[in-house]
Amino acid sequence: MKGAENRELWGSRFGFVMAAAGSAVGLGNIWRFPYVMGENGGGAFLLIYIAIVAIFGMSLAMSEIAVGRATRRNPVGAFSLLGGPMWRPLGFLGVLSGFVILSFYTVVAGWTLAYIGFMLRGILASTDPTILAGTFDQFISSALHPLAYAALFMAGVATVVAGGISKGIERFSKFLMPTLFLLLLGLTLRAVTLPGATEGLNFFLSPDFSKVSVATFGAALAQAFFSLSLGMGCMLTYGSYLRRDSRIPSTTAAVVSLDLVVSVLAGLMVMSIVFSFGFDPAAGPGLTFITLPAIFASMSGGVFFGVAFFVLLAIAALTSAISILEPTVAYLVDEHQLSRRNAVIACALLCFALAIPSSLSFGHLSNFHILDRSFFDLMDHAATNYMLPMGALLSSLFVGWKWSDGAAAELSTHDRTPAAWIQGWLLLLRFVAPVCLAWILLSSAGLI
Repeated sequence: MKGAENRELWGSRFGFVMAAAGSAVGLGNIWRFPYVMGENGGGAFLLIYIAIVAIFGMSLAMSEIAVGRATRRNPVGAFSLLGGPMWRPLGFLGVLSGFVILSFYTVVAGWTLAYIGFMLRGILASTDPTILAGTFDQFISSALHPLAYAALFMAGVATVVAGGISKGIERFSKFLMPTLFLLLLGLTLRAVTLPGATEGLNFFLSPDFSKVSVATFGAALAQAFFSLSLGMGCMLTYGSYLRRDSRIPSTTAAVVSLDLVVSVLAGLMVMSIVFSFGFDPAAGPGLTFITLPAIFASMSGGVFFGVAFFVLLAIAALTSAISILEPTVAYLVDEHQLSRRNAVIACALLCFALAIPSSLSFGHLSNFHILDRSFFDLMDHAATNYMLPMGALLSSLFVGWKWSDGAAAELSTHDRTPAAWIQGWLLLLRFVAPVCLAWILLSSAGLI
């Protein structure tokens, strides 16, 4: 195993915050959050989501970053070093979770690249959702076209990760994240000034607790863990490149705050547009690739705003995918002494190979089901509902019970965090977070 003293580090706190925010800010915020919120009552869901992210998301992200900084290792090496062989499988679970997620995430990211070209070429110049649904279905059911875009996306991810921490991930994150925020802010300002956008703002900001159910809390919890990249080793691995003098609580708060801001802006943007043109806010995943293109076709300057929107999606997908690939690469570099270049090539090729059946499940393999699910749905369901919550649950128990003294020492020594604050954080990790995560697992299994 390579020595931790030779490990490359982030060049600045800003660089780490941008990279970690890039990990947290992804398709989960811009593609998934608006329609999940639309399906769960709007403003009430937003309040629940903010509370969950601020309390549980912050605590779990801090725990992962602390483990990474303390060990200077990938997830497998980190849990082995602090917990011994018994906890080594937890590291493998994180690496495997990220690998599975990246395989189907790459497919959807490829769609965003394709739709940039579709907007520019006028293929989406229709206000009829039925026609646009046919365009979308025809594209994703193709054997080669979606895979070509997925391969292009994966090549971009691999290129950035192969550049290393400071010259690759940090350099690109410093450029991509401000670009993402500017695009999102500009699109949101345009959306909220559309005629009839007020109804969307009311839906988004006015809580209707009559629509809140147990399922609402489950959806908010699952969205929070998916959005913040928790349970897959991303934050842990990024934390392993963090300097000792970087304060984990304030740095994590900055990352979580940026994640929340993006989610809120994305919700404001999408709901304002949807209500302005009288569409259904609970349209599901089709909201992005069918409903919104119909709306852009109806808008003055719609091509410009449509291209900007899908560029925004592509950037968000890229920054997250970079962080998802890095733990697997770090594992091969740390534990098996592969060069970064060879590790990236191996991981990218294997991940793309797993993406092939996910993409084909919308076409040639549409009749192939495992446990009554297509291959794409199986990967998504297994990772989101089981692997991520299980990884976060075990990580929470590990830091809260097994490594509690070490965690307290890590934050008090390097961050000068007050003892009372640390104890409150550990109580959340020991009791509250495990109960919530266990509830997600049991609910996903249909046991409650």
